[in-house]
Amino acid sequence: MSRLFITTREIDFISDLTKEIIKDVIGQKIFYYNISLIKSKVHDLYSEAPDKIFEMPVVIDCRVKWMSPEIRTNNFGTEEYYKIEAYVHGRDMIQRGISLNIGDFFSYGDVFFEVTSLFNMRNIFGQVEHVDGWKISATQSRQSNFVSKVFGPTSETHTDADAVQKDFYQQRGFESNDEGGTGDMRDLVRKGVLDPPISGPAKVKADDDVTRDDASFYDET
Repeated sequence: MSRLFITTREIDFISDLTKEIIKDVIGQKIFYYNISLIKSKVHDLYSEAPDKIFEMPVVIDCRVKWMSPEIRTNNFGTEEYYKIEAYVHGRDMIQRGISLNIGDFFSYGDVFFEVTSLFNMRNIFGQVEHVDGWKISATQSRQSNFVSKVFGPTSETHTDADAVQKDFYQQRGFESNDEGGTGDMRDLVRKGVLDPPISGPAKVKADDDVTRDDASFYDET
């Protein structure tokens, strides 16, 4: 597609539209742990860090492809072994200053994964400087490799307070919502092409007191 017709405004529109779908509609997320290159002690000869130190986790909105576990049998019985793919918005990572690297870890549910491969999915209309996102492939990490606090949601079979996510808050390009700072940015609004949304970020908030599946998003009583 010619650059004559696909200008910066169209690229911004595509970026904002995909952000809206990922952040304001789908609502999937992972908790991502970057390896700290400053805090981790690297071996002088082998340039490896046997004991890696990780930064505090950051929440990344994405699309997740959950795969059925592989069942492995060993001397101790059987175990489930998971693999997963996460699709992350490219410009969102740039604007939030998040660096993705092979060897990092993230959690989805109550399972921790190690990033094994990472690459750009595709260019936007053939413009090499604009990519739509990153595809992260990861395999389940053993507890001996990485241990951290588990953040919800995890499973409704658990009794933790955040095992089931009852509230979902949109972002819509606002600096903050009811959950705190978002780091979200919509380029057409930032550049003055569009006005900010008149209403704030909507939220889906379940009420345990009701006897049927009502949610405040639909303004039902």
